[in-house]
Amino acid sequence: MPRTPQPSRTAVLVCQGRAAADGLVAPGRFADPTAVRLLRADEREAVEWVRDAAAPGPWRQRVDYETVRANAELIVPRTVAIDDAVRAHPSSQVVILGAGLDGRAWRMAELADATVFEVDQPSSQRDKRERVEGLPGTGPTFVAVDFGRDRLAEALAAAGHRPSEPTTWIWEGVVPYLTRAQVSATVAAVAACSAPRSRLIVNFQMPGTSLTLGRLVARLLMASTGRRSVWAKEPWRSTWTPDAMAALLTRHGFTVTGDHDLLDTARALALPIRRATSLAHSRVMVADRA
Repeated sequence: MPRTPQPSRTAVLVCQGRAAADGLVAPGRFADPTAVRLLRADEREAVEWVRDAAAPGPWRQRVDYETVRANAELIVPRTVAIDDAVRAHPSSQVVILGAGLDGRAWRMAELADATVFEVDQPSSQRDKRERVEGLPGTGPTFVAVDFGRDRLAEALAAAGHRPSEPTTWIWEGVVPYLTRAQVSATVAAVAACSAPRSRLIVNFQMPGTSLTLGRLVARLLMASTGRRSVWAKEPWRSTWTPDAMAALLTRHGFTVTGDHDLLDTARALALPIRRATSLAHSRVMVADRA
């Protein structure tokens, strides 16, 4: 029998990065008070070390500290770039693809009057439903989708999505974990559900040897603590050049209206930059449907 997918562990890392940066990094431009509420007690420990700038001595804890700190440095400009693109294009519907532990439905006042749908694999959504219990505010409509079996359009329609109305789609931190065929199929499915004036915001990684080596080093560091890296079960499967991603979106009726790497965003936010290569290889592309 096929193995049942487990809740995403990379989603926890992203959430830890946001929690570590909340209120401390790019104040006035970045905030995510929901992040720490979505973490369990053991997941908050490394977050507090980073927030206190208190690097622990023991090697295992030090690796956790450095991992969360590195994630925060990447996640802040990525989140700001995507949030800005959402605010600039108000829609009555927002769909977050591969939502993980995203907190936008709760934390973004601009989405208060929108219907927010979170699409993710069933095990990750079950895990999130447990985590959000007691979180104040209006949550999203959860749409569990097994992309190997379920059709996105049908699942969204059953949940109340209206394909005749404009939709803002957020696709953050997911593309690298999909094959090129899966990315193409998802864009086609999104296009089929996108009325005129819809917007697709997609985050993806560019190819780069140094980036691959960096991920290998991160896996080896985790292995040195006696634990298996989260990326062992969630490896990258595709990278994209901006031209290739733009061509894919164009084929499906979208026009690219924005494209920039996170290094430019970090510089605009006057953030300290310690991992320029990682930032430069992560992009946010915005595409609209006329």
